[in-house]
Amino acid sequence: MKDWKGNKNSIYKTIGASNHTYKEREENDYYATDPIAIDKLLTVEKPYKRVYECACGEGHLAKRLLEEGCIKELYASDIVDRGYGFVQDFLQMKEDETSWIKDCDILTNPPYKYAKEFVLHALDLVGYGHKVYMFLKLTFLEGKSRYKDLFSKYPPKMIYVFSERVLCAKNGKFKEMKDGGGSAVAYAWFVWQKGWKDKTIIEWI
Repeated sequence: MKDWKGNKNSIYKTIGASNHTYKEREENDYYATDPIAIDKLLTVEKPYKRVYECACGEGHLAKRLLEEGCIKELYASDIVDRGYGFVQDFLQMKEDETSWIKDCDILTNPPYKYAKEFVLHALDLVGYGHKVYMFLKLTFLEGKSRYKDLFSKYPPKMIYVFSERVLCAKNGKFKEMKDGGGSAVAYAWFVWQKGWKDKTIIEWI
């Protein structure tokens, strides 16, 4: 018997094919993260007292970190002025101009099309032993170039897979996202620690 009750839209949601959505992707790949992602992370990790959120959008993750009182200082920037943090193209920041970042952990949901570059640049900028927290799709684990340029050289220390879906909403419109059926995309926190060369550990949160 035929038990599939979905339609074409259901199929595309399941595989996460953004090119089949009825709207174009946001120009700067701005998809705000539900702050519950921070709540889940804090059950297993304690970021350093200084954190730099380098693709902050409207501050959804940064604000939750401050609300939880787990850090003392937070710096936030985005390539576009969205009313929170300072304007800065993270990938254009030079190491000799950013000595303050060496005493920070970096935490963000990066624009997915530049995610690999964000991770590599973040690892360049933070000091030894500091962490880089990246909220990424599980499919980020795939790909020859990611393995060659990133994972083979800089394995994450931890990958925390969400046991339930966490929403990322275009332009921060969470209600519109929920009304449209939510998301079937699986995410995880990928955590790098500068200098880590051992095996990656996977846990569920």
